[in-house]
Order: sequence, then C-alpha cells, then structure tokens
Amino acid sequence: MGWIVFGFAAWLLGWRANVWLARLPKSRATSLAVPVIFGVTLVIIWECLVRGFDISPVLLPPPSVIALRFAASTSILWQDFVQTVLKGALSGYILGCGGAFLTAVVIDRFPFLQRGLLPVGNFVAALPIVGMAPILVMWFGFDWQSKAAVVVVMVFFPMLVNTVEGLQATDKMQRDLMRTYAAGYGKTLLKLRLPAAMPFIFNGLKISTTLALIGAIVAEFFGSPIKGMGFRISTSVGQLALDLVWAEIVVAAVVGSAFYGGVSLLEKAVTFWHPSQRG
Repeated sequence: MGWIVFGFAAWLLGWRANVWLARLPKSRATSLAVPVIFGVTLVIIWECLVRGFDISPVLLPPPSVIALRFAASTSILWQDFVQTVLKGALSGYILGCGGAFLTAVVIDRFPFLQRGLLPVGNFVAALPIVGMAPILVMWFGFDWQSKAAVVVVMVFFPMLVNTVEGLQATDKMQRDLMRTYAAGYGKTLLKLRLPAAMPFIFNGLKISTTLALIGAIVAEFFGSPIKGMGFRISTSVGQLALDLVWAEIVVAAVVGSAFYGGVSLLEKAVTFWHPSQRG
C-alpha cells in the first residue's frame, strides 16, 4: 500500500510542478523542464505500481531492475548499437535518402518520369516490411547489408515524395523571374528551387529517422549474426530476460530521439528564414 501512496504523491507533485511552470514566461529552461518532470514522474509511478501490485518481472520489470541490467550489459548494448544503428540503420538511411533525393531531382527535370516512377514507389512503400525483410535477408545475407537494404526500401518513398513536392513549391512568377535573369535549370535549382524545398526535404528526413531504426530492428528478427538489437530482443524474449529487452528498448528510444533531434537542429540552422522556425 505504501508504494501506491508514494506513486500517487509523485503524480500529484509532478502535476503541480508542471502547472506552476506553465504559468511562468516561456523560456528554454521551462520548455525543457516540463517534459523532464513528466518523464521522471512517469518512471516513478511505473516503479511504484509494479512494486505495489507485485507484478511479475516477466510481465513488466520495474525501472530500477531495467537500470541495473542496463549498467551490467553496457558492452552487449554497445555491440548491438554498432551493429543495428551505425551499420544497418545509418547506412540504409544515407543510401535511401540520398537515392530518393537524386531521383526527385531527375523527376523534376524530366516531368514525364513522375507518371512512371511515383506509382512504382507507392507500390513499394505499400509492401509489408515483414514480407520484404525475409526476402532481402536471403538476397543480401544475414549481416548488416540486408538490414540496410530494408531501411532503403522503407525510407526511399517518403523522402522521394517530400522532395518532389518541395521542388514544385515555387510559384510560376518566381520561376519566370529567374528566366528573365537568363538562369538555366541548374542555377534555378540551386538558387531558387532547392532553398524553397528545404522544409519539405527535412520533413522527409525526419520521418525517415524513425523508419530507419524500426526497419533495421525488425529486419534482424528474420536473420542476423549473434548481435544486434533486433536479435537481442527476439532471443531475450525467448529466455524471459525481459529486463534486457527493456534495456534494448531504452537504447532504441534514446537513439531514435537523438537522431530525430539532430536532424531538427540541422533543419533550424538551414531553414532559419522559414516562417515555421520563427517564434
């Protein structure tokens, strides 16, 4: 009963703290404090509920047990991080987004390709990842190359659609103005169309950050060397080592948030002039 009371008190304290912060003038410190307080409160409530209701660790381990397992398994978690994120997800992200960007520029230069390539891209994007992953594993082997191929398939179409849309964002008057300056396609692309497309391009890049990590982890369920986040999650579930599964989930959540946040910071630096970045 004491754990339940403590959890309720933590919830009440966190709620009151966020209400008080909401009344203060908006600043960087208050914007950061609100999600931190919410996250800490959620973890405390999780700990109290699991211990107060005596929930089995097989069903839901408390955060303290997960933290202890995390600290004891840093070498395993780092090895899995390198295999899944740095080799599979990041390489597939770069290849997929880079290839989609170049394809979008070609489609923009030769509009007739849009009628042929975009439907094909839409068809590939609609394919279920659980169906494509085993095939790509058989084609490219069990190492990180097959995971990168899965990521390429997942991120290519969102990046392609956003980039094509962005390159068409300029209006006819702006393009006519560039023609009056005797600017060819290349100079118009660099000076007008690419800058105008940057918000759309970064939207595709941000969407692809989460898709890349999900694709690499899911692909490892269908074949992997004895390392990798997806491999570790699938084998640990079979061994009922749920604390290690949650430790891997924590790594994936932190990496995914950091990846998305890094792209968002880069977007702010590149598109500082855009209305969406003001205020």
